[in-house]
Amino acid sequence: MDQDCAALIVEMGVHSRHAARTLAMVPTATKAAGLRAVAAQIRRDSAAILAANARDLAAASGLSPAMIDRLRLDEARVAGIAAAVDAVAGLDDPVGRVIDRRERPNGLVLERVRVPIGVIAIVYESRPNVTVDAAVLSVMAGNAAILRGGSEARESNAALHAAVVAGLVDAGLPADAVQLVPTQDRAAVGALLGAAGIVDLVVPRGGKGLVSRVQAEARVPVLAHLDGINHVYVDASADPAMAEAVVVDAKMRRTGVCGAMETLLIDRDYPRPAELVEALQRAGCEVRGDPLEASIGEIVVPVRDEDWDTEYLDAICSVAFVGGVEQAIEHIAAHGSHHTDAIVAADERIARRFLAAVDSAIVLWNASTQFADGGEFGLGAEIGIATGRLHARGPVALEGLTTYKWVGTGTGQVRG
Repeated sequence: MDQDCAALIVEMGVHSRHAARTLAMVPTATKAAGLRAVAAQIRRDSAAILAANARDLAAASGLSPAMIDRLRLDEARVAGIAAAVDAVAGLDDPVGRVIDRRERPNGLVLERVRVPIGVIAIVYESRPNVTVDAAVLSVMAGNAAILRGGSEARESNAALHAAVVAGLVDAGLPADAVQLVPTQDRAAVGALLGAAGIVDLVVPRGGKGLVSRVQAEARVPVLAHLDGINHVYVDASADPAMAEAVVVDAKMRRTGVCGAMETLLIDRDYPRPAELVEALQRAGCEVRGDPLEASIGEIVVPVRDEDWDTEYLDAICSVAFVGGVEQAIEHIAAHGSHHTDAIVAADERIARRFLAAVDSAIVLWNASTQFADGGEFGLGAEIGIATGRLHARGPVALEGLTTYKWVGTGTGQVRG
């Protein structure tokens, strides 16, 4: 490992640890004031942030349309970033919350209390908004953050980070509460992943290559998902107008987000399947399916086996017919990524079966998969979508960035 990068991460970790100890004791009102100051600073710095983003876009080469969409900022997106910070400032603070209390027969009172995790490293690509979302969620949950963004968003990340730090300092919070790794050297990522005892949790946000590397190399806990291979199943009982609206939105609202539908499953008894396919095609989506399925109209591109396991992040969708909800569940179990899956159905019994049996972090009934977003869940913002089974699942916001400790209160009890 590059010794300069290793030393840099150790130094940043020391500063983060000191900041984390301070933040763990900061009252909710002070943290909220700091976040509101950050939001105000982002609004003041909007022109500089957009200019920095323009430089990143001008330098971008070889990026997919989905990556460009994630990288791009405009006035509305910057305003949305600031609004999300204000929203987080208004959320209930999980730190100090008693989540379990019991009194033992000997009078000893034991409480399980939420506390910050400590130092959180976020390694991410392309999306400049992650710089702010990760920073403010970490701070509000009492954690210090070390951010390492991708080279394609270097200028944007630096401008947003500067606004974050300025706002925190204005409110009397430590500047080291949020640090941005100043180098794009890949060795810095390796140093973060191996920083056991310095970093308490790593959160990767980016493509499959980045997340796979983090999961393979990390010596500290990781909170992540690899793919968003999401499905919408349209049951025979579905209302056709609702089904069309949900399917088109799930795929085409934003094709480059991890909550986008990638596979459409249609019950063979659904009466109007061709209309679903045609609606997608009218919206500009390439549909891949079995050309022998006459009931789905003209499909230009035959489906391949690998399509069922592909996260397109583009205006492409695979479609399959299934013999009811049980086959839909089986298809999702075989090809899904445990991210977000939805059913459109009027039959509650069938819908409840789907919601119970599909093992994904988010399951939806009569709603678009594009709701897989912390803001849409009322969480203010998110640090990512977790698809594992431990600690946190689904959109990870304030509560997901805390752990707990047991606090015991006695009156002199001894075990003897």
